Amino acid sequence: MRSKHLLSLGLVTLCSVACSKDGTGASSNQAAAGIAAAVSDAGTTPPNAAANSVTTPAAGRASTPTSAATSGSPSVPTGGATPQAGGPAAASSGAPAAQPTGCSRELLQATTDSFYTALAAHDPTMLPRADTLKLTENGMTIEPGEGLWQTAGAVKYKHTALDTEACSTVSESVVPDGSMDIPVGLRLKLVDQKLSEVEMIAVRPGDYKVFGSSFPSNTEAIAASKDVVKWEEIVPEDQRNSRAEIQDWLDKYFRLFPRYGCNLADDCQRLENGGGSFECNAALSCDMDAMPSERGALTPRTFVIDIERGIGVGFTMFMGNTDFHMIKMYGGEIHAVHAILGAAESSGWD
Repeated sequence: MRSKHLLSLGLVTLCSVACSKDGTGASSNQAAAGIAAAVSDAGTTPPNAAANSVTTPAAGRASTPTSAATSGSPSVPTGGATPQAGGPAAASSGAPAAQPTGCSRELLQATTDSFYTALAAHDPTMLPRADTLKLTENGMTIEPGEGLWQTAGAVKYKHTALDTEACSTVSESVVPDGSMDIPVGLRLKLVDQKLSEVEMIAVRPGDYKVFGSSFPSNTEAIAASKDVVKWEEIVPEDQRNSRAEIQDWLDKYFRLFPRYGCNLADDCQRLENGGGSFECNAALSCDMDAMPSERGALTPRTFVIDIERGIGVGFTMFMGNTDFHMIKMYGGEIHAVHAILGAAESSGWD
């Protein structure tokens, strides 16, 4: 009851303010073989094959036109280029960017799986890393092997968005931090099949606060959502929304917050770090003509979009928390909204 009360209070506040190596069962050689196979499937030779592991999934589109502008007026997105993960957010647009060489869904899934394997093994050398690799945890720049790398166990649950256009992934996951399971948000970006950006949000007790009040996490609810939301299930082609439509919804959701609670399915449930479970429209309205208050508007900085799975993710800062919101969208409606938030002075990527 306390958890639900705090989360309800949190929404009102938002709107008023606007294992070890042995435990993983996977060795560095197994990891390298997995990614090498994925890169081979993509039709290219891995630039650094001495590094990684894992597996595959697949891909998605439908119709709910809205614009990514901050005006609030609905329109069909047209023209322009979609921003890549790790770069500044821009208005939704129609023209797809050229797919990075050798970036496939298989490679992205393999790299994501390998990352969690290496994290549990406390061994970042298992991963193919670019010379310019940047890592952050809760907005702070860290070196490979620092932070959660020192205490993480084998991932217990995850669901992932795969974006071949941006060659990026985002996962909502449950990972042991020592003896305690915690929500972990993870964004990976690859350049030439090597990790160039790693952003983690590791939500430990007390890490999500608004006006001095801490909001509890619920890792069991995150894991259980797979049976309801079916995050990684491929959306039938006739139910898929376009990249522009998914990104556009997220852009408006942030910029017009809390006034853009539109296109929400009746079964849509919202979780914040898994805590609580309430209807997506709680304390929100669908008022596309009204502009947000100066304190209420949020500025998205990065989008990761998986049209085949119908998953969109947007990153922002909210009241002293680095934050991503992940949605499941198909048939023109939003069927789930999950947020991962952790206290941070900045995102580390602005």
